[in-house]
Amino acid sequence: MPVFQARAKSERPILFGTTGVFLDNQISFLDKWQHYLEMRLNRPVVFVQRENYTEIINLVINQKLDFAWICGYPYSRYKPYMQLVAVPIFQGKPLYRAYVIVPQTDAVTHSLMDLRGKIYAFSDPLSNSGWLVAQAEIKRNGYVPANFFRKSFFTWAHRKVIDAVATKLAQGGSVDSYIWETLNLTHPDLTAQTRIVEKSAEYGFPPIVTHRNHEPFEYYAVRDTLIGMKEDPAGRALLKQLNLNGFEQGNDSLFDSIKRNMQFVVGAN
Repeated sequence: MPVFQARAKSERPILFGTTGVFLDNQISFLDKWQHYLEMRLNRPVVFVQRENYTEIINLVINQKLDFAWICGYPYSRYKPYMQLVAVPIFQGKPLYRAYVIVPQTDAVTHSLMDLRGKIYAFSDPLSNSGWLVAQAEIKRNGYVPANFFRKSFFTWAHRKVIDAVATKLAQGGSVDSYIWETLNLTHPDLTAQTRIVEKSAEYGFPPIVTHRNHEPFEYYAVRDTLIGMKEDPAGRALLKQLNLNGFEQGNDSLFDSIKRNMQFVVGAN
């Protein structure tokens, strides 16, 4: 038995933050994951859900959460206040892409640049794939991002970006490749109403992080439990539901390209 399982169950719960931006409509899955983590850690675990990345980031920075599953952009932006715990492995790599999607009936759009003057959906202003990647591309092409679209709006969930494009509420949208590809397996009727017109370069997958002052024993216990999920049947079953291969320790270099885009678009260090 790992040493961290010897800790008493009576200890305070581990608070784990998630957002609807990334894990939308996942209540039943979180219940199963909570049970798995509690059994492995011998500690109560509570998932704390918020509507957007800003709320979750504020809770992490103020040490009101122990861990959180966020995006590489807020991790890069607020790195002095955080430390990396683990990075998911998707399709064999700790990487993903940003997709630009349009309604399936749109046969003339071939890239983000073709959507100038249109109505566009983003997921969250702190999302790499759902905001930052498109902003950087627009700026590199000589346009002012704020003036590029006739109208843009935030849906606060990648799933809802896909919904907005599928129903033609938006003429295009930026979405996480992992979310689109996973929904393409579970809800192909939805993704069939959209068409991918552009795929970005690869970026570091949305990581699991903690605050800078986290107690080492708990940090390593949670990290090792996540990394060990692929080694046991119950963990593998949960990973299959997530459409992930596992978790790895990762390193900050995975997020270098996000940091460069961040510096280019918003000027943050």
